[in-house]
Amino acid sequence: MVFDDLDREISDAVRHYWATLSDQEEIQEESENTARGRRAQVVGGAQMDGFAGLIEDALVRAGVPRDAVLHDHDAVLPGYYRATKRWDLAVVIDDELLAVMELKSIASSFGNNLNNRIEEAVGNNTDLYQAYEEGLFEPSPTPWVGYFILMADTEKSRSPVRVREPNFDVDDEFTDASYVDRTEQLCLRMVRQRLVDQAAFITSKKEDGLDGEFSHVNRELTFQRYLSSLVAHVKSHLEFEQPDLAESDENPDP
Repeated sequence: MVFDDLDREISDAVRHYWATLSDQEEIQEESENTARGRRAQVVGGAQMDGFAGLIEDALVRAGVPRDAVLHDHDAVLPGYYRATKRWDLAVVIDDELLAVMELKSIASSFGNNLNNRIEEAVGNNTDLYQAYEEGLFEPSPTPWVGYFILMADTEKSRSPVRVREPNFDVDDEFTDASYVDRTEQLCLRMVRQRLVDQAAFITSKKEDGLDGEFSHVNRELTFQRYLSSLVAHVKSHLEFEQPDLAESDENPDP
């Protein structure tokens, strides 16, 4: 693995998330100081920037040039059903799109926010694949697509949610399912329907999250599996297409 202690890296990103969300500057600054090689403009702004920096460092250690990892406004890609879409992260090397991903979170208003996240994820990925099939990313190989979400672990997110069934019965998986359960199904189904190459889902309680505590919900959706899949995809491209870049993995950025 690209990190000696990935759990520690995730914990730092979780602490950064909660510190930024709650405006606790002391904890936020402490988490930023441990970010090492991450871009200053990435870590320190938005809530999910700790994870963006972690992923960037993993890619750089795998041999990707740091300036090939694009964030936010730089990660704008053409769509098929719309002109463009701004992704959270994209990897572009020599005009080839290698990977694209979204980093999302839900800390309140779980019902409305989760429905929005579902519509965004399914729509965005469908649009991306159609754009690829239409040749809008030529000469890129099929890009790796990832989805990561962090949900606040609260009584509301863990409690069964009543569903209205005025016309037809809902899928059994959603009967008495909590918002955590529903998010797990979203991630699993996107992977199994090949809307994404890999998804990751973690939960964290605010009071514990400020100390870096988090939990994985499903072994198929761990952040380690997510990162391993991404790094393997990018390294395979570098090794076959750009051997000089692949060799740089031996001397990663600090």
